[in-house]
Amino acid sequence: MSGWEIHPWKLRWDGLAVDQLRRTESIFALSNGHLGMRGTLDEGEPRGLPGTYLNGFYEEHALPYGESGYGYPEAGQTVVNVTDGKVIRLLVEDEPLDMRYGRAHVHWRQLDFRTGTLSRHTEWESPTGRRVTVRSERLVSLTQRAVAAIRYEVVPSEDTQLVVQSDLLANEPVEHEGDDPRVAAALNEPLVSDFAHVEDYRAVLAHHARNSGLRMAAAMDHDLEVEDGVRTEMRAERDLARFTAAVDVPAGGRLRLVKYLGYGWSAKRSVPALRAQVEAALAGARQTGWEGLLAEQRRFLDDFWEVADIELRGDDELQQALRFALFHIMQAAVRGETRAIPGKGLTGPGYDGHAFWDTEMFVLPVLAYTVPEAARDALRWRHSTLGKARERAAVLGQGGAAFPWRSISGAECSAYWPASTAAFHVSGDVSHAVAQYVNATGDTTFERECGAEILVETARLWTSLGHHDQHGGFRIDGVTGPDEYSALVDNNVYTNLIAQKNLRGAANACERHPDVADRLDVTAEEIQGWCKAADGMTIPFDNLLGVHQQSEGFTSHAEWDFGDTDADQYPLLLNRPYFDLYRKQVVKQADLVLAMHVRGDAFTPLQKARNFAYYEPRTVRDSSLSAGTQAVLAAEVGALQLAYDYLAEAAFTDMHDLHRNVHNGLHMASLAGAWVGLVAGFGGMRDHDGELTFAPRLPPGLAGMAFRMSFRGTRFAVEVGPGEVTYRIVAGGPLHTRHHGVPVVVEPGLAVTLSTPDPPEPPVLSQPPHRSPVRRVPPGARRSAGARLNRGRR
Repeated sequence: MSGWEIHPWKLRWDGLAVDQLRRTESIFALSNGHLGMRGTLDEGEPRGLPGTYLNGFYEEHALPYGESGYGYPEAGQTVVNVTDGKVIRLLVEDEPLDMRYGRAHVHWRQLDFRTGTLSRHTEWESPTGRRVTVRSERLVSLTQRAVAAIRYEVVPSEDTQLVVQSDLLANEPVEHEGDDPRVAAALNEPLVSDFAHVEDYRAVLAHHARNSGLRMAAAMDHDLEVEDGVRTEMRAERDLARFTAAVDVPAGGRLRLVKYLGYGWSAKRSVPALRAQVEAALAGARQTGWEGLLAEQRRFLDDFWEVADIELRGDDELQQALRFALFHIMQAAVRGETRAIPGKGLTGPGYDGHAFWDTEMFVLPVLAYTVPEAARDALRWRHSTLGKARERAAVLGQGGAAFPWRSISGAECSAYWPASTAAFHVSGDVSHAVAQYVNATGDTTFERECGAEILVETARLWTSLGHHDQHGGFRIDGVTGPDEYSALVDNNVYTNLIAQKNLRGAANACERHPDVADRLDVTAEEIQGWCKAADGMTIPFDNLLGVHQQSEGFTSHAEWDFGDTDADQYPLLLNRPYFDLYRKQVVKQADLVLAMHVRGDAFTPLQKARNFAYYEPRTVRDSSLSAGTQAVLAAEVGALQLAYDYLAEAAFTDMHDLHRNVHNGLHMASLAGAWVGLVAGFGGMRDHDGELTFAPRLPPGLAGMAFRMSFRGTRFAVEVGPGEVTYRIVAGGPLHTRHHGVPVVVEPGLAVTLSTPDPPEPPVLSQPPHRSPVRRVPPGARRSAGARLNRGRR
């Protein structure tokens, strides 16, 4: 049997399934935001797509243009598969353990969300009948940023000679496929050797990227537990360091190897400095020891789950998927430390390892309320790139700062300018995330040091980019909103509303911090201009249809011919010309619907219901960003079953490979969208203008649900049952909030239980042919409500 086993805290795959290796390697990836390792087999082969990544380490390459133009980005950036330290090969007598040969009587791999480790158990019989049991456990440390470690154990069933080879391997051959723009650019041997050294059981390899010049080093050391008579050897060359141990192990005996790995990179430090860095990382790891690293990992995750856990009663499969999502979001960020959070995290090379606006609008909301330090560090990365954002704005003839649509270093890396350069909403998205983080944490130090400057420079972009028309309105023309099937439009509602919040946020920040405003040369006249632009912001509305226009004139465009669009023609971007998409009412991903979520304060309940009903049959969800947002609005307008269907789609996007591209890495924004769909959808959580409010409703078919969050240092739980909700402080001071509009104060030790009103009657809703989400009927729908949720700490 091959496939996922359902468990609340683990994800396990039984069997090998060579054709699924790329998929399982992404899902079993381990990371800490600095270092990421795909879940390849210990032996290195068979493999799907090997990958070890250092956040921010990339190679440059020219961006090709059939016809170039002024302001087009000149250089692309692609994440590099750096030196692979995961490889541990085993020879049983003279036969290599290769899962494609001999017979595996037992083989499973398991990702544990509480221990933060990837485990493997194999009982293998060689082609000549020798049997061994292999157990391994792998971690990327969540506490020691540069460290990974592997424990590898072999138990033979009879007296057997075992040989173990442990490698550091650079420039692994990696196959690339197709012309899909979501797939990484091909890089052939991007690493150039600078240094190789071995000593005892330790080795260090240093390289630099051929074009970008970035330098990196990887090191390994080993603890070996065997019977007497072991023979060892260590050697190194430019792209390979190998530790070999040969030993005769009696029946029932054991060979155990613990491999410690250290990784580092820099654009400035010398090779000797990098060598010192990774050797120091190894020294720290060995001083902690394998058991110590496991204990640190468990303590870190116990604390994470106390503040971030989600519980469902009645849908065990979705319960597993939601914890899987939270685990990977956490992994992608916790030790990034002033680096970006790529769209795929560090789980694969998809999208060339670039970070997008997805981070600010989907991932950072999760982190701001669960691991706020990680959200802060991701925003500090944006602040560190302000110089490049100012340069980009200047090239485009604009003031302020224009953040890139896709990048690793902070420079724009997209060659398709209608979807990149024109997507100015990215700068508003960054400012939105700044305001959300500051509101969620009260971190005025960050606001003074970084946040206010981001708000000011992005506000300057909007006043430069937009203009006041003769009717007194403020227009932002010729831009692309979140919907990439509608490019170069006038007055995209999402863009204008996010810009409006940006302008007001910058004015408020300058009033709170006048010394920062002085340092940034902000005048009273400039602040007045921001406020005037915000107050006059144009928000297109179709009075005939009674709905907002996604952008000016959108509702007058021709309708897309969905009847002539077969199911296998999705995603449309790979099968239909953009020219045709741009002229029609077809929406790739939630755009106006996203605006109604993040700027819900700008819409009435009736407008939300009418807008959602209008755009739902025109939204094809060719993007993994869409389902989580649609879940939020479906829940708000009362379509609870549809909301649950969308929530499940977001949560299962990677586990079920719904977009058929998980082999290139996981979708961080979709994983985050699962959290958003539950917490903002069924929890009704909103955070407009610094006020945290809730409007919970129980999903259909569930006996109960609960989620945890942190707000300004207070950790609390929201537990929803049939007809009622309980707010409870987990740690910290009182919580001031609203429940369905009613003010509530929750004190430590005094839980508050309130009734939940019935949802509104939903509008009539439909989806495009072939694009409806799969209806989810949880097993709990067939059972009556059971016991209350377990309130104990995990």
